[in-house]
Amino acid sequence: MTTTCATTLRASARWHLVDASQEVLGRMATRIARILQGKHKPTWTAHADTGDFVVVVNAEKVQITGRKADDKVYRYYTGYHGGLVTVPYSSMIEKHPEDVIKLAVRRMLPKTDLGRHMLTKLKVFKGATHTHHAQDPQPLALGTSKAARTAKKAKKG
Repeated sequence: MTTTCATTLRASARWHLVDASQEVLGRMATRIARILQGKHKPTWTAHADTGDFVVVVNAEKVQITGRKADDKVYRYYTGYHGGLVTVPYSSMIEKHPEDVIKLAVRRMLPKTDLGRHMLTKLKVFKGATHTHHAQDPQPLALGTSKAARTAKKAKKG
């Protein structure tokens, strides 16, 4: 029995479509990060890009739990003295809902050149339409909504 080492040349990337309208942000981001890395495939290799492409639609309708709508802030530093900028979640989701999902996924990917390359395979759109119809993305049900999780618990026991 031989072990093959995956390379980017051998990896065949599929396209997945995720509707974020009923999904919870953090849970959805972890599942998307696993797909971008290729950890859902048996050919996953840490040093090679074996992941798939993910198209996310309805980014402005993503759900969050608890008091995060009031408490969550995004911080970044401009590089100038006193240049710490804090943007609350409510204004971020209103102005740039695509960035909310991209930031959540980016922070779950490796902090290397390979991680930055993986993030380029994530396509996020504000509305229900996207521009990747030619790639024929297949719908992917993540099941992270509260209703899906309670139904799964009821079915289990």
